[in-house]
Amino acid sequence: MAKKKNKKTLPEQIMDKHHINYESFELNILDKSEAERDIILNKYRVQHEDIYKTLAASGDKTGPVVAVLPITKHLSLKKLAAASGNKKVTMLSLKDLQRTTGYVHGANNPVGIWQNKHFPIYIDISAQHADYFIVSGGELSKSDKVKPTDVATLTSATFVDLLEHD
Repeated sequence: MAKKKNKKTLPEQIMDKHHINYESFELNILDKSEAERDIILNKYRVQHEDIYKTLAASGDKTGPVVAVLPITKHLSLKKLAAASGNKKVTMLSLKDLQRTTGYVHGANNPVGIWQNKHFPIYIDISAQHADYFIVSGGELSKSDKVKPTDVATLTSATFVDLLEHD
């Protein structure tokens, strides 16, 4: 019986082309209990704080902008606006998300968005010195563990403070 070959997503193909090291795995913790989530994270030897989400917004001057921040934190729209040269940014609606980024909710990937759309990308400063972070692999339930500085270099992303602080 032939071994099933995992098909690489567009972001993974781009990282391969640019010789960026990454680890791909299936990681779906959104609908899991905290205990189930912890078992899955332990399997891959990662922490919940290592998972980053890729959010798309629209600036009043620049149009679409992309923010990458820890899944456990909240985006400051004011900070994203300031970093991107806008007075105001608003999150894209779900109905506009796929049409704008090319990805469905939960599958947005900064490398894929950059490759297809060249939207400005901002990564939260918390990732700047991290050995790795985990971002969506470009498909639902698929994730890539990659060095944030490699993603930033590839996508011309800027590290800035994007977090809403308590």
